[in-house]
Order: sequence, then structure tokens, then C-alpha cells
Amino acid sequence: MTNLDPLKQFTEWLEHAKSTEAIRRDLVTVPDTEAMTLCTSTPLGIPSARLVALKAVDTRGFVFCTNYKSRKSLELDANPHAALVFYWSGVHRSVRVVGKAHRISRAESEEHWRARPRETHLGAWASPQSQVLGDAGEVLQRLEEVSARFEGMEEVEMPEFWGGWRVVPDEIEFWSGKASRLHDRERYLRQEDGEWKVVCLAP
Repeated sequence: MTNLDPLKQFTEWLEHAKSTEAIRRDLVTVPDTEAMTLCTSTPLGIPSARLVALKAVDTRGFVFCTNYKSRKSLELDANPHAALVFYWSGVHRSVRVVGKAHRISRAESEEHWRARPRETHLGAWASPQSQVLGDAGEVLQRLEEVSARFEGMEEVEMPEFWGGWRVVPDEIEFWSGKASRLHDRERYLRQEDGEWKVVCLAP
């Protein structure tokens, strides 16, 4: 399995998982191959985890987009250390990532914003993510107001409080499950010169 470039290895695994997902479209439930668990923590080390969508991956790292006022963003602002976990049950594979998160540029965030459907644009404006609501109908009321505000406009502008984060990996582990439970595990560690060192781990 060893590939000297773990990000290339990840891309190959992701594409394989996607191709398997495409074959299983006839099933009632189809796993979302681009869903990943993002774990952040406060400066005191109190963790929180949630599922987010992978929006891009390249040699620089893994990108997701969110509200910059959300809990995840506030925690990353205070403590940039983060972890990601991908799990693809259909191919019995998982990838774990550890690194630091940085906000991407506004120009790059704009690219991801434009790739989203209009409904999600309106939703981003309407939802004060992670904030306490007076009642469940508050967001729907805000959505009506936002929809009226942008009615007739071809494009919905990206709010200042929305954008992307990039998790720059220092460690990536690949796990491949086996019925014997003697699973394959390879861990890549980024060295000071930027190169990667790979080691095999006991299952």
C-alpha cells in the first residue's frame, strides 16, 4: 500500500470509495464518502467533534467551509490543532489526520461559495450557527427575511462570517480492515524538511 506521498494516497483511496459508492446507488442508504469527523478543542483541552463535508484536498491539506462564528471556528481560532477521521464502511477503510487548521483566503472561500446551490447560500445567511435560538421557528423566520432580501438577485453574496478552513496535516494514518482483525495500519509523519516518514503500526 505504501505511497511516499500520503495526500496522493488519500486521493486514491477517496476515489476508490467514491467508485464503490456509485456501484451501490441502488441501496436505500449510500454512505457519504466526503463526510469527515472534525475534532477541535478549547485551549483547556476540552474536545468537541462533528461531521463536516470535505470540500477540497490537495498538497496543502484538507478544506472544509463553515460559519466563522460557529463553535468549531471559535475553537480553531483559539487552538488551531485539529483532527479528522474518514470512514468508508463499503471498502473497510479509514483515514485519520492530525494537523493545524488555518483560514483560507477570501478569494478561495469565494470559489467554494459559488460552487454551492442558492438554497445553501440563503441558509448560511439565515442561520446564526451554534447560537441559542428562542424557538425552532426563528431560523425559518430569518430564512424568509433573507429570501426576500435577495429576491430577484442573480447571485447571493458571501457573508463576511462565512469561509473555509484548511487542515494542514502533520500526521496521516491509513487503516485497512481485515476479517482476521489483523488490520493494516500505516502512519505518515511529516519531517522538519517537509518530507514524510512512513511506519507500519500493529493493529
